[in-house]
Amino acid sequence: MVVKVSGWGRLSDAEHEVVPLSDRFALRRHIAHRPGGIAHGMGRSYGDVALNGGGLLWATRGLDRFIDLDAASGRLTCEAGVLLRDIQRLCVPRGWMLAASPGTQLVTVGGAIANDVHGKNHHAVGTFGDHVRRLVLQRVDGTLIECGPDLRADWFAATVGGIGLTGLIVQAELQLRPVPGPWLVTESMPYGTLAEFFELSRQSEADWEYTVSWIDCLSGGLDSGHARGLFMRGNHSPLACGPSPKVRTRRVPFTPPMSLVNPLSLRAFNAAYFQMGCWRAGVATAHYEPFFYPLDNLQDWNRIYGPRGFHQYQCVLPPEYGATGVQAMLAEIGCSGRGSFLAVLKTFGDREAPGMLSFPRPGVTLALDFANTGSELAHLFERLDAVVAECGGRLYLAKDSRMPRALFEAGYPRLSEFQAYRDPGLSSEMSRRLMGA
Repeated sequence: MVVKVSGWGRLSDAEHEVVPLSDRFALRRHIAHRPGGIAHGMGRSYGDVALNGGGLLWATRGLDRFIDLDAASGRLTCEAGVLLRDIQRLCVPRGWMLAASPGTQLVTVGGAIANDVHGKNHHAVGTFGDHVRRLVLQRVDGTLIECGPDLRADWFAATVGGIGLTGLIVQAELQLRPVPGPWLVTESMPYGTLAEFFELSRQSEADWEYTVSWIDCLSGGLDSGHARGLFMRGNHSPLACGPSPKVRTRRVPFTPPMSLVNPLSLRAFNAAYFQMGCWRAGVATAHYEPFFYPLDNLQDWNRIYGPRGFHQYQCVLPPEYGATGVQAMLAEIGCSGRGSFLAVLKTFGDREAPGMLSFPRPGVTLALDFANTGSELAHLFERLDAVVAECGGRLYLAKDSRMPRALFEAGYPRLSEFQAYRDPGLSSEMSRRLMGA
């Protein structure tokens, strides 16, 4: 069937030939010798990593079966279309949880692997790919490849973070981590400078598994180092009972004619949000769902940016340039008057990434949303790109929709090694934009 498909940023709405997949034993019939497609799960990638305008999309959401769960070891085998939400809700009551999980649980296992997603605990456990033990890939030429960190490890390293270009992920075996229950002990603290943020991060990483901060992206001066925000940290709680998650789901009912995120609304919202965070600062007990996935109960929140959609810009800068690089980026954003109320600043641990194209690396990562304003925003991105390039950083492929090819090649030094494992029958808008095919 031919339908219009867009990424989470709603920047395009091109027609695709969508082929639903629901039987892993019949994948070869649907995929083999049909070149030019790409896998598509829940569509939560912001840009064009899982888009293929005018071409094939293999919709993997129907591959949603659990295959095996070893309750003693925490080994889970499932199909690639299983949602992280369904894993959490099945396994947490049984004393197990995903070791690493991104800011939404409404993504598929295959998408989590292909983008090697990370969570608030990278310094403690690494990325999603660090906890994958086996993968099965279906190639367009009809072959199946099984791989893992100790089985055809080169294929595994190419596939984890490989943005779906080494083959269609059919199923995966995951190592879960034990948890005493669904609750966490959390602490929230306001900060007023980047120096305070980095000191809180340094102090917290030894004793707290989860660390993240919200930052007011318009609060920093040109050279002052001021950047107010709210630092949050958490550990699993041994409590036998605790507060239930807020399950009331709301929906943004329509797309407004223009973005609701603009310089006026952004400054007002950020000031109010910071003040509210100061009032609520301190220690609390929280259910894992609102702590890990704060926006999952607001459906279609991407509509608030209006009909032109939005970009998310997420970079990572190495430790030696973290403070100066972030300050330079905040200065550029402050001068532009544009930015995001969903601005996240956090540090990554000193860990080697499992995938050739994995995004995390030691350093600090900044993520912001920007309403699509055309050429004005493009000029800001050019200035931010220059900071990232000068610092030797990289941009996150799962969030990208416009990265220059030169910045991609500089930021991912294992690209040439990765190319040897590409499935020549797979192609996406991102691969054509950044790799030429």
